[in-house]
Amino acid sequence: MTPADTGASTVVDAASAASDSLASSDSRMAPGGPGYRRMSFALFLAGVATFALLYSTQALLPLISGDLGVTASDASWTVAAATGGLAVFVLPMSALSERFGRRTVMTSSLAVAVTVGLLVPFAPSLPALVALRAVQGAALAGLPASATAYLAEEVRPRALVTAIGLFVAGNSVGGMSGRIITGWVAQEWGWRVAVGVIGLVAVACAVAFRLLLPAPRHFTPGSLRPRVLVRTVRDHLANPLLRRLYAIGALFMTVFGGVYTVIGYRLAEAPFSLPQGLIGSIFLVYLVGTVSASTAGRLVDRLGRRGALYLGAGTTAAGLLLSLAPSLPLVLLGLVLITAGFFAGHAVASSAVGKTAQHGRAQASALYQSAYYVGSSAGSTVGAVAFHSGGWAGTVGVGVLAVLGVVVITVSGSLAARRQAGDAPVKALSLSR
Repeated sequence: MTPADTGASTVVDAASAASDSLASSDSRMAPGGPGYRRMSFALFLAGVATFALLYSTQALLPLISGDLGVTASDASWTVAAATGGLAVFVLPMSALSERFGRRTVMTSSLAVAVTVGLLVPFAPSLPALVALRAVQGAALAGLPASATAYLAEEVRPRALVTAIGLFVAGNSVGGMSGRIITGWVAQEWGWRVAVGVIGLVAVACAVAFRLLLPAPRHFTPGSLRPRVLVRTVRDHLANPLLRRLYAIGALFMTVFGGVYTVIGYRLAEAPFSLPQGLIGSIFLVYLVGTVSASTAGRLVDRLGRRGALYLGAGTTAAGLLLSLAPSLPLVLLGLVLITAGFFAGHAVASSAVGKTAQHGRAQASALYQSAYYVGSSAGSTVGAVAFHSGGWAGTVGVGVLAVLGVVVITVSGSLAARRQAGDAPVKALSLSR
């Protein structure tokens, strides 16, 4: 009997036609479609500006310590204050984006952040510098959650991981270029001129972002009522999968924040004794993060979400252990692995948040970003304290504990999924009776 006789061909053709019809009726953006490149480049530039500003002092901490006469742990507050300000304000900013729109909030946030960035070089003392950095971090809070929500609304689901990966790649480029630029500029003209240059770069990125980002077509304004916000946040925190994703983001960032806050001090000391320009150039390894973040979608397709997280955690742990070697090439290889593992894990976890949340996506993303930057602040502070008391091995120890936390949480998620899969047939059988 031929396929036509069985009707199989007709069913397949009908299903294919239905799928094609559904795809063609979806007006959201997709790779190769109108507006997708502009959108990707605009958010890429927003990511560059965000991370360049947020971590503009990180590569300069030894110079700040020397100029202001403070310890490594004291100077680390110029990083922790910015990430802490972002962590505290990301949820309120997400609520504003639900009411006034993603593009409006992102544009306003960048405008305030770059203005503060032009004031940072004139800070007369460490307390003033820390205060300005806290305000800058609070302003930048409007970017991460709003960008993720914008993508979840304006991009087709199958392209979401890739689109978010490109935004995260912009983060990595911003973090890399900011540190490299500040390193070489500071070597010649000091840390104040260096952070001023980063402020000017961020101004250019902010202007280009506003000109390029397409107007949202699928945004529906929400409510600013506190009761609605509290209910939405409570719903997200009641979701076990979202709670695990938030914890994973925080732990990955604890590793990353600690390593890159302290690495400048380690490389400035014996046996390496590198000049500031070369220390800044170490951040070229961020290019690895750009690649790993942008390929996160393919990793998930091949290994599944939990498999990709295991790979990211394992790669990060291997890099931490390798960085203990008293050899510059091995330390650099360790940083490459840490960076690749972190950005892959972050892209996978953050995109999973957007897919999991069925409502209040900005709040769901904001909670992830809040946990993520709490991890950054904790990593910066605890990593610096561990370095002060136990050297680089102390910082690595903090990172290894955080990676073990990622593995434990991911394993618990796997076990929970298996239990649910096992319960499903039992529930179906009981219902049929």
